[in-house]
Amino acid sequence: MLLIHRKEHFNAAHKLYNPQWSEEKNKEVFGPCANENWHGHNFELITSVKGEVNPETGFVIDLKRLKEIIQSEIIEKVDHKNINLDVPFMQGKMGSCENLVIEFWKILEPKIKTLEPNAKLHRLRLYETPRNFVDYYGE
Repeated sequence: MLLIHRKEHFNAAHKLYNPQWSEEKNKEVFGPCANENWHGHNFELITSVKGEVNPETGFVIDLKRLKEIIQSEIIEKVDHKNINLDVPFMQGKMGSCENLVIEFWKILEPKIKTLEPNAKLHRLRLYETPRNFVDYYGE
């Protein structure tokens, strides 16, 4: 079993804010991330795919095609966008990294299955800052 990784980058703004709460409670829980005028990050997304080597190609997965899927299905939809306002698959959800990476998984997992039958999405790692990141391994 091998793991293959692809790193992509995007810039996006978001706000952590629960409309059911008072402004004070939002500031208490989310601090500056509840800024009414949003805030932005330079995100890094690392997609990890596991599988056996295809004897015909020598690949677990064709990284060029994996890049194309990540770019078209994720990066083009979130780069230089407001996650809370501009990203359809995040409508009605808290714009946290946790929710964002779960939605990324829902989009990428079936695409990767069709790209290479012997490969499987293993993990998504989303860096919000160099020190803050989440890992998601599916449901």
